[in-house]
Amino acid sequence: MAERLIPGDVAPHFTLPDETGKSVSLSDFHGRKTIVYFYPAASTPGCTKEACDFRDTLASLQAAGYDVVGVSPDPVKALAKFAAEEQLTFPLLSDEDHAVADSYAAWGEKKNYGKTYMGLIRSTIVVDPEGKVSLAQYNVRATGHVAKLRRDLKLDK
Repeated sequence: MAERLIPGDVAPHFTLPDETGKSVSLSDFHGRKTIVYFYPAASTPGCTKEACDFRDTLASLQAAGYDVVGVSPDPVKALAKFAAEEQLTFPLLSDEDHAVADSYAAWGEKKNYGKTYMGLIRSTIVVDPEGKVSLAQYNVRATGHVAKLRRDLKLDK
């Protein structure tokens, strides 16, 4: 498992298929600030809330110079359904083998109801225009995360 990223680290490069099957790379966002958020499963209550919060604030995030990319271990078909159902207008990337999540330290040991297992750790990494990490948040809550992220990025006074 990779070490958690900290500000100043070079963000690990990735190329993954989006909800349409098109390849999307981190380098596609070079020159812009990019919010890469990792979520466990499309169409589940918490992940839907978080995705809809990003959707609802996307215009103001983009106006502030941020792009948003969601990454989950879901297959492309599940992401396409999720994007259509929730009218999500930012890329959702399929990381089925969780290699990208692992490189971002967003895959690891979790505990739930007394059981320990490996899974996706809800995380958000903000990448600056040069490809370096400017903010890394791990074990975030689905509800209220986008509002907190906006405050942390000083987008809301």
